[in-house]
Amino acid sequence: MFNENGDAPGRYDIFQYQINNRSTAEYKVIGHWTNQLHLTMETLQWTTGDSSLPVSVCSLPCQTGERKKVVKGVPCCWHCERCEGYHFQASEFTCEICPYEKRPGQNRTSCQPIPIIKLEWSSPWALFPVFISILGIIATTFAIVTFVRYNDTPIVRASGREMSYVLLTGIFLCYIITFPMIAAPDVVVCSFRRIFLGLGMCFSNAALLTKTNRIHRIFEQGKTAVTAPRFISPASQLVITFSLISVQLLGVLVWFSADPPHTFVDYGEQRTQDPSNARGVLKCDISDLSLICSLGYSILLMVTCTVYAIKTRGVPETFNEAKPIGFTMYTTCIIWLAFIPIFFGTAQSAERVSLPV
Repeated sequence: MFNENGDAPGRYDIFQYQINNRSTAEYKVIGHWTNQLHLTMETLQWTTGDSSLPVSVCSLPCQTGERKKVVKGVPCCWHCERCEGYHFQASEFTCEICPYEKRPGQNRTSCQPIPIIKLEWSSPWALFPVFISILGIIATTFAIVTFVRYNDTPIVRASGREMSYVLLTGIFLCYIITFPMIAAPDVVVCSFRRIFLGLGMCFSNAALLTKTNRIHRIFEQGKTAVTAPRFISPASQLVITFSLISVQLLGVLVWFSADPPHTFVDYGEQRTQDPSNARGVLKCDISDLSLICSLGYSILLMVTCTVYAIKTRGVPETFNEAKPIGFTMYTTCIIWLAFIPIFFGTAQSAERVSLPV
């Protein structure tokens, strides 16, 4: 007989090269072909030592989170490549990068939001400054209560009680600012940070500047005339002080108008190479430059006050305010010179969420 192509039907014996019981190799019939395949499966031998069929594929299936990189010219063969970094498996053959605020999941088949962190009240970085601030608030409150109780005594009146109250208010505000700096950022907290961050220093430096300016003018006028200089009364001193403070408040008002306070999540600060360690940091929208500008006016008052403190260092010993004010301003300048490089230095550290605050 012949098929439709004029060919005789094929009849074939199928052999397998096997090791027999005598440990010699020979060909053994394991099946035949007559119009279809007939195999005697139990007579087959494989290197695995059992009758199960070995895997006969060019490439094994890829695992979850891996893409297939097809070998050129061999469509049934591929290499498995893991989706690395912030990439996830978008399809069988492609990896795509996650959105900036997300990271790949554990199996890298999808993206999930990056956890958002902030400075917690329970953190040692928060507990220590809070403890110091509470001590400062207690001490300042004790001083204010003492002044109020003995408000009309000669020693309180001689110390310049009006300016002392302004100075104590500034010191109190410097301690209070610790709490909005640590609190979870929102619009209200960010507003308080902008207002009070430089205000406490401004109160203190304005009061000290007015004091040293008054001392300087009194002794300079005394060299050439016997009349007292103008604007040395307590009321005049308060007007001068609050005029200086109003400049800081005006600057903050302009800042509020030009750039209203708001929060944002900084995903770049802790975007590590390992996505599992990536974190977003909840922040107030206050840049380091804005922070320094906010404190810049207080720095200007501090430097000016230091100049007057140097000028009045030679006043008589009986005028006992000048030298302590001078000592205060020298140490304050040194602290500020240390603060600026430390602040910007810790902004690049591993604990950048906590240390700058």
